[in-house]
Amino acid sequence: MDSALHVNQLVMTYGKGKVTALNDISFDVERGELFGLIGPDGAGKTTLFRLLTSLLIPDSGTAHVDGFDIVKDYKEIRRRVGYMPGRFSLYQDLTIEENLNFFARVFKTTIEENYDLIRDIYVQIEPFKKRRAGKLSGGMKQKLALCCALIHKPSILFLDEPTTGVDPVSRKEFWEMLKRLKERQITILVSTPYMDEAALCDRIALMQSGKILSIASPVQTLANYEHLLYAVRADGMYRLLNDLRAAPFTERCYAFGESHHLLPAYPNLSESDVRNYLDEKNYTNLEIEQITPGIEDVFMALLEKGSEEVA
Repeated sequence: MDSALHVNQLVMTYGKGKVTALNDISFDVERGELFGLIGPDGAGKTTLFRLLTSLLIPDSGTAHVDGFDIVKDYKEIRRRVGYMPGRFSLYQDLTIEENLNFFARVFKTTIEENYDLIRDIYVQIEPFKKRRAGKLSGGMKQKLALCCALIHKPSILFLDEPTTGVDPVSRKEFWEMLKRLKERQITILVSTPYMDEAALCDRIALMQSGKILSIASPVQTLANYEHLLYAVRADGMYRLLNDLRAAPFTERCYAFGESHHLLPAYPNLSESDVRNYLDEKNYTNLEIEQITPGIEDVFMALLEKGSEEVA
């Protein structure tokens, strides 16, 4: 098996089958690829990571990590993967240095043996190596957790929402660290609820309610969106949203930051058509512009398409 990760029709339920966490998930990840799982809380990202790192057993389906079966070969998989869970799970009462030494010993290695792999990350927290992990900032905890996940030189790295709850500067630094790790041919799977991080991956899988809606590169994901899209702003945004949704030319409209994104029901809708409709409703400070869609807009379109297919 040539791919780093092969997933085939994985199904996982909780509560004696009452809640479906993963529904027929299938995909492959190439060696050395930075692969993103993008979706909101409850999409199934964490459950998928726990299955692929052998912490859970699926109800059905198969998966191979580095060529090893996640059920039969769990011991081998645990030696080969690095896993950074979404919630900080290191020992709060141990120092940075003690945590790192502990994880090195668990994997029968030393900090010195694999220091070259973590050097760029560790030097940023080394001045505080005697500080207890529970007293670290969010960004420093993130860097320590990544060091501990890398200390045994894994071939595949699983990062479950690693940038949730950290400041923008730390988020940027973290993704720069991932780029450097990718240059070392480490396969990286990272999950995130932040759509803006999708553009930093080689390929992304958009997930919702335990299903994969789309898998493609960020560029191709955006290229697949073929609809006209407008951003509309005015005084009285709540009323504006309701009026746009009720308009005869609207296919879909949703709040997006400081504006509403309007997807027309037909492709030749002009800005003046929208403006004339809203002028009749006496809006002030009205702004309308055609925009280029982002990953979020593609995600919303796929959700709508999925809802229509279910209906």
